[in-house]
Amino acid sequence: MEVLYYRSPVGLLRLCADGAGLYEAALADAAGPACPGPTVRQAARELEEYFAGRRKAFTVPLSLRGTPFQLKAWAALCAIPYGETRSYAQQAAAIGNPKACRAVGMANHRNAVLILVPCHRVIGADGSLVGYGGGLEVKRALLDLEAKYR
Repeated sequence: MEVLYYRSPVGLLRLCADGAGLYEAALADAAGPACPGPTVRQAARELEEYFAGRRKAFTVPLSLRGTPFQLKAWAALCAIPYGETRSYAQQAAAIGNPKACRAVGMANHRNAVLILVPCHRVIGADGSLVGYGGGLEVKRALLDLEAKYR
């Protein structure tokens, strides 16, 4: 298992990977023991480029862990272009289940790979910022960053 702590403009991120890819990019209160490897180093480099406005898509391999429904919801997140937003209803429709808005919201809440699996790009139907595991301040900062470099 690889672990690396990355100091980002929105807070300390714990990056974790297994042999298949990155499975966690989560906000952390404090750094712990690190065991850096090639995947988490690549993720840190790509995040550095993202925050500098030089990267709009991530290529680090992912090893997402979730139910089949969650995996579909997260794939739909990855299809939202940089600098754009979608509503929960649009995300539910994108996975072929237009009535699953609440379930999509729960899947997004369980997303362990913040930023790289861009749940920050999903907003309320009225355009309001709602529900983000990293907090609405972080969500706003990420959306503002993408608007700046779009």
